[in-house]
Amino acid sequence: MPQLDTSSWFITIMSMILTLYIIMQLKISKHTYYQNPEPTSTKKTEYPTPWQTKWTKIYSPLSLPQQ
Repeated sequence: MPQLDTSSWFITIMSMILTLYIIMQLKISKHTYYQNPEPTSTKKTEYPTPWQTKWTKIYSPLSLPQQ
């Protein structure tokens, strides 16, 4: 059974790490950041609830028609 030749692994791994580092640096350098982030005011919007706009009658069991 032949032996696995690992003599080129070091240069392959090092070149891969260098390439990944360069790619990440290029991606980070193209990212734009806000210069002065300012908090935005949040406005609470009120939605009418169904029970505020609609009148509903609640029937008690004793007031229902007798059968």
